[in-house]
Amino acid sequence: MNPDVTVSAAGMRVVKLLTGKPPQTIAELIRDTGVTRTAVTGQLSELVAAGFVERDIERLPGRGRPRHLYKTTDAAVRLLFAYRQRILVPAIWQAIEELGGREMFENVLEHVSRSLADYYSRRITAKQPKERLRQLIGLLEEEGGLVETHESDNQLVLHKRNCPFISMVDKNRSVCYVDQEMMSRVVGRPVRRTACRHDGDPCCTFQIASQE
Repeated sequence: MNPDVTVSAAGMRVVKLLTGKPPQTIAELIRDTGVTRTAVTGQLSELVAAGFVERDIERLPGRGRPRHLYKTTDAAVRLLFAYRQRILVPAIWQAIEELGGREMFENVLEHVSRSLADYYSRRITAKQPKERLRQLIGLLEEEGGLVETHESDNQLVLHKRNCPFISMVDKNRSVCYVDQEMMSRVVGRPVRRTACRHDGDPCCTFQIASQE
């Protein structure tokens, strides 16, 4: 699922009708929405492609035709509370710092960055930083990341055009540090952020030394 995907008002209505209910048929959704079959099927196709709805096939007894049943995914539930995440996650960062002090806060950031680095490193086989970065980009793209890279003056320049952590940013941009440290650990080279979308830049840009 692409973290930056948007859902139309009509699609969101279908998400709300499906969430927390048994799987629904197209006929049931037509009845509940009051729109045409063409409109409902189009909305469902978009939601399935985006990862917010799953389609199952129910085979009926006898020689009747099987029917499709639709249900929402966990991603759809998160979508419904996207605004709440923008409030909750920064509040958690603040609570850690206020209750545990700056040292604990920094230890938590380090632990999170290590955990993320371990997650990606287990799926990377290359040894050289340039190839490790290439494989990391592949993994990020599988998750919906829009990532571009090129080499300039012995620096690997990486542009992250979207951000899976956009709803988690607090005033100190703690999660930006986590992301940067994760990449440094995975690639095996220091990573420096040279542009940030939170400063008004089109995307976040990082520079990584391609060799010592």
